[in-house]
Amino acid sequence: MAIKLLTDSCSDLDKSFIEQNNIDLIALMYTIEGKDYYDDFTSISAKEFYNKIRNGLLSKTSLINSLRYDDFFRKHLDAGDDIVYIGFSSALSGSYQSSVISADELKRKYPDRKIKVIDSKCASMGEGLLVIYAALQLKKNPDFDDFVKYIEDTKLKVCHWFTVDDLHHLRRGGRVSGFTAAIAAMLSIKSILNVNNEGRLIQVTKARGRSASLNALVDEMEKSIIDEGKDQIIMISHGDCVSEAEKVADMVRKKFPLIKQVGVNMIGPVIGSHAGPGTVALFYLGTSR
Repeated sequence: MAIKLLTDSCSDLDKSFIEQNNIDLIALMYTIEGKDYYDDFTSISAKEFYNKIRNGLLSKTSLINSLRYDDFFRKHLDAGDDIVYIGFSSALSGSYQSSVISADELKRKYPDRKIKVIDSKCASMGEGLLVIYAALQLKKNPDFDDFVKYIEDTKLKVCHWFTVDDLHHLRRGGRVSGFTAAIAAMLSIKSILNVNNEGRLIQVTKARGRSASLNALVDEMEKSIIDEGKDQIIMISHGDCVSEAEKVADMVRKKFPLIKQVGVNMIGPVIGSHAGPGTVALFYLGTSR
């Protein structure tokens, strides 16, 4: 029996990585201009999606229900695999709870299969980075329980630091107040945010201007990164602002020469619906969040 690693589209992983590592992915959905789309760029390109948001269109997201999880999990159980699902933070979406409902029911129907759903407490490429490390661990052919323990022990080491170009999008989702967003826009104040141990989005500090906010991401990283990043994989995600993401990548490479790899990925539509264009996020393994 093999262990099948599963995740969802909020991990913002490249399709090529998913395919190369035999990972299966379930997509959340979003609605824009009255049409429903799965969380990928096959129907709407990245540029088109973010331009629609820039032009004032509203993108609404929806969770995955337990019936879709039933189908998603069942095909791997029917194939004889044990499954480990790494899900989007329960503090940011109700999808994880749907996965728990499905898993509990399927455990009764498949008593000979092992099923584990893990609340990553992560978002975007933070979740993706956890999946990357899990995929590397899986190649060592671990025992099922040891594999689950590795993921659980690693997840709260995944640090998330990001800045948004415009707080308007987070204000719509109730993450910040309208007054805060208005003052920030007036004074060109950029919020520096992270995801805490509960998997919730919190504002930690502020920077004056875009350049200072990008520098602040790397400064925060320096405070908590493990072993100066030795042999680590660092991920940077962005909301259609690749040049600024690459700028952060260059700063990371210069400051932490022991890092193994720095990757840059686009933020998908579901996360992008809430964070908006111009978001830049930095993910790494740290001593604490």
